Amino acid sequence: MSQNQDRVPFGYEPTEDPRKGTLVYYDWFEDTKDAELDIAAEAARRLAFRTFVLYPLHEATAKRMVKQSVSPYYKRMDRLHDWRRTKDQPNIVVDGLEGKRKKYTPVDSALRHLMETYGTPMFLYLTPEMANLFASFDSFESWIVRIRLLLDSEPAGVRLHPKLLKFEHRWDVYDPNSSRHTIGES
Repeated sequence: MSQNQDRVPFGYEPTEDPRKGTLVYYDWFEDTKDAELDIAAEAARRLAFRTFVLYPLHEATAKRMVKQSVSPYYKRMDRLHDWRRTKDQPNIVVDGLEGKRKKYTPVDSALRHLMETYGTPMFLYLTPEMANLFASFDSFESWIVRIRLLLDSEPAGVRLHPKLLKFEHRWDVYDPNSSRHTIGES
């Protein structure tokens, strides 16, 4: 540890970082277009998040969650890394936990990993379908009080899970055409 003492003028207060915590795009990214990724990155930039994390789910996780097969994990990761290279935002991260595990990762384990790695406050950027799926887990109520959700579109045509309706004060819909740039305001 350094023995040097730092001196600051009387009354000095360090400036706070105006950026918020972490925005995590939690999805399997099977059919996600580059334009949708651009909108999510724009949301992270406009809402002043410190870090924007893309968290692709392993095919074993997708198979257990929705009983459908997806393309191999490494192909989706390569596509996300290629997209990230085209952006000039240094705060975009592609998380590879599920690639290291190479098996089903429960949502609880994934969220704990994300909170420990990237810090809080944490916001999940989800499609309405993924939000319904997340709300169907038993642990949803214990997580929704610690994180917030940001849906990528209005849940039109999608019947929302009753737990999502119960906690509607904990999620917002991101509208790229809106001039509102804050989360949590009515």
